[in-house]
Amino acid sequence: MTLRELGVEAAAAAAMMAEAARLARTVQVDAASVRAKADESPVTVADFAVQALVAGRLAQRFPADPLVAEEDASALRLESGARLRRGVVDALTAFDSTADEATVADAVDRGRGEPSARYWTLDPIDGTKGLLRGGQYVVALALVVEGAVEVGAIGCPRLTLQRAGAAEGGVALAVRGRGSWWMPLAGDGRLSPLAVSVIDDPVRARIADSAESAHSDRARQQRLLAALACQAPPLLMDSQAKHVAVAAGQADVLVRFPRPGYQEAIWDQAAGALIVAEAGGRVTDLAGRPFDFSTGRRLTGNEGVLASNGRLHEAVIAAINRVI
Repeated sequence: MTLRELGVEAAAAAAMMAEAARLARTVQVDAASVRAKADESPVTVADFAVQALVAGRLAQRFPADPLVAEEDASALRLESGARLRRGVVDALTAFDSTADEATVADAVDRGRGEPSARYWTLDPIDGTKGLLRGGQYVVALALVVEGAVEVGAIGCPRLTLQRAGAAEGGVALAVRGRGSWWMPLAGDGRLSPLAVSVIDDPVRARIADSAESAHSDRARQQRLLAALACQAPPLLMDSQAKHVAVAAGQADVLVRFPRPGYQEAIWDQAAGALIVAEAGGRVTDLAGRPFDFSTGRRLTGNEGVLASNGRLHEAVIAAINRVI
């Protein structure tokens, strides 16, 4: 399979995520390049630079398509944001020679579009705390048409799949009805298929879990693990890298119990959900309902996340219903 055979949108998404992953790897993050958002989560030069880059590429390739992205440029527009703006422009220069301080905020704010019949959704750095601590983080992009994810691409700067001669970093790509694929950053653009595991016994299942305890309700998570009697140690990592791990068979189940009142953002789930599903797995909320990407910027009709190799899905839902 080649990128050309997967279609114009998929080829463009893979190229953008490869470029975005390379950009993210060049950014040196220090205390001066980090800001706290209203919800106290961090945002960095890398978040802004990647969003500006991808927004610009999408405007060139698909000018009629809105972009619904996580970040906005309010911090960049402040007088106190001068150093942050310079850092974003410095990071972008090697990838976009037209970037300057006068236009970078407008580029970021191209991501303030609203969901429509056809739109792209972007998380410029999913797993910012992973980036800051030297762990996993990704860039995630998806094309949503009439409420269904048609293309999903995840740039993984630090992820290594368990394959002979595997290099660090790659892009996971999925097209509805066409499968899921892995493209190494260091390769020649060649794709290799992704496939979920064949584990069907919860005792043998490996659970992918967030490295950050604040990202989920840890007490409910522990009750579920006890009910499933999983013997394998969990795979701890941040971001939609966990979805890629499930799609590649490196983990068997991913469960996220949200904290009270929290609703998943579309950019946190769209690309990963399609990549798992097209690799042969299944993705729903905790009640077994498919995600509804037609409800706006948040998945207001769903609660939590359950991604699996498919074989374990019903057993996990039954355990959730039994003990939670």
